[in-house]
Amino acid sequence: MRQSPGADEATDTLLERITRELPTLRKSERKVADVVLTAPDAALGLTMAGLAETAQVSEPTVVRFCVSIGCDSFQDFKIELAQTLALGLPITHSSIRAGDSSADLTEKLFDHTITSLDRARRTLDPDAVERAVQAILRAGDILFVGFGASGIIAQDAQQKFPLFGVPCQAPVDFHQQFIAASMAGPRTVTVAISNTGHTEQTLTVAREAARAGSTVVSLTGRTSPLSRLADIALIARTFEDTDIYTPSTSRLAGLVVVDILATGVALRRPPEQQTAVRRMKAALAGMRHGAEGTAPERLDGRDETAGPGGPVTDGAAPR
Repeated sequence: MRQSPGADEATDTLLERITRELPTLRKSERKVADVVLTAPDAALGLTMAGLAETAQVSEPTVVRFCVSIGCDSFQDFKIELAQTLALGLPITHSSIRAGDSSADLTEKLFDHTITSLDRARRTLDPDAVERAVQAILRAGDILFVGFGASGIIAQDAQQKFPLFGVPCQAPVDFHQQFIAASMAGPRTVTVAISNTGHTEQTLTVAREAARAGSTVVSLTGRTSPLSRLADIALIARTFEDTDIYTPSTSRLAGLVVVDILATGVALRRPPEQQTAVRRMKAALAGMRHGAEGTAPERLDGRDETAGPGGPVTDGAAPR
């Protein structure tokens, strides 16, 4: 096994590690890597001699390959490969090829997304989530910031402001974000979103918010400058694929984390706020029906579709 891995490397699967180390391997070791990455399930059933024969290399080369990717021995490599396969087959098996049929694309993208979201679920720190929820419960207002795909997550979070229970804003323009951050105060929670955690504009806004006294919550895909800057760091690690055809799963993971925060906060708000949210949702349901008639308004403000006393957990906007 690898010794003393970093915080992010500790959660890497064997296939991820092989993919990352591929450029540093010897040419003969890359032959072994190609066999494993192309058919990891088949490689698991091979002996050392069988893997060497399949890759057309010597057995000592297989041993060197194992050591190069951080395993102590061939047996250690087999154990890690089995553990990886038990989690699913992201990245390599979901790689899209020009000849893929629609059925292939459907299976690969769903497999990649499901496995990636499961990884985010397994690696997200529940204690950090609870600290973020408690910080928002104490907040007087919330500022969501992000750019690109992360900006879309920020916009989605702002749309859920009825669940957060306090004024929320998510300016799109960098200057507006910076102005909002500079006007923040001790009761402002700034949620800074960046999958890489290196986006300079997001870092600038987060630093300004911290300088103004705001509590900064980061949402990133790994330990990064942004997560280190934040008071509370939420890390949702996904299997990111550099394939140009593959949509980013980090955005989906970020949206789920926003839902977790919004739901966690809504569940801890006073009953009167939940009643107000249900009343608002009932009115929206009536608007959706349109000519078909409006939904009956209950005197207790409960949404008929919410279940008996159940909390509202989805966004506020019509869809």
